[in-house]
Amino acid sequence: MRRLVLILLFAVTALPAAAIRPDEILVDPALEARARNLGKELRCLVCQNQSIDDSEADLARDLRKLVRERLVAGDSDPAIRSFLVARYGDFVRLDPPLRVATAVLWFGPALVLVLGAIGIAVFLRRRRPAAAPAALDPVDRARLERVLAEDDRR
Repeated sequence: MRRLVLILLFAVTALPAAAIRPDEILVDPALEARARNLGKELRCLVCQNQSIDDSEADLARDLRKLVRERLVAGDSDPAIRSFLVARYGDFVRLDPPLRVATAVLWFGPALVLVLGAIGIAVFLRRRRPAAAPAALDPVDRARLERVLAEDDRR
């Protein structure tokens, strides 16, 4: 049991580690810090719920390299963001701006939740309640009481 707990503990603590490889790290610490900040803002287009900083996908690695190349070339952070958005669309940002084109990204999950709740409500309203059992006539009631009384004597 202890072994399983340790394995799970190591597995969980290893998950948040960044996927950046040593050969990607820039020599200049200031540029590397900017690259890390940008990497945390940009979505891996393969994994979709991870930043490029956390993703092991080849495309994420290519995007990390591209960000670092543009930083070394002297581009500003907004210029790099603009370049990537122009190339891949607003979806490349983990926090896309609210626009008509990105409304689905912002409101889609809530819309699915509301539609699901409406569907459940309609389903429950259409279900008919079970009919109440019919009342016993006096003859059946007397027979039932007699059977229950015999059962109590045993």
